[in-house]
Amino acid sequence: MSDTFSTEERSRIMKAVHSRRNQSTELKLVSYFRKYSINGWRRNCKVFGHPDFVFPKRKIAVFVDGCFWHGHENCPIYVPPKTHSEYWFEKINRNRERDAKARAKIKAMGWNVIVIWECQLKPKVRQQTFEDLLHLLRVF
Repeated sequence: MSDTFSTEERSRIMKAVHSRRNQSTELKLVSYFRKYSINGWRRNCKVFGHPDFVFPKRKIAVFVDGCFWHGHENCPIYVPPKTHSEYWFEKINRNRERDAKARAKIKAMGWNVIVIWECQLKPKVRQQTFEDLLHLLRVF
């Protein structure tokens, strides 16, 4: 199906769309934290790089990243688009670069960083992901 808008108009429309964050993946983690009485975490904390969860007293930042938007390689969810591939390649690379800089800066501030990918919250591997996360939270 062809687009009913010009390239410029479609671009203007898409620029006006703002992220509502990755709520469904974050909510899976919230339910896990509550189920296993993991305390001390905060959401929407003003920490550089905007981690999804922060354990301020323990200086732990947790990012829950969407496989497509953050370009999770070797992942079945991340399939590079076939149309406008140059645009998407550049967009996802900018996201990766921004993520790397933010995580490096947070680490330089003395924080520990944990990254959980969207695919790690799929039903078949979710329990293992939660167990790994619990282990990391105990270690840090």
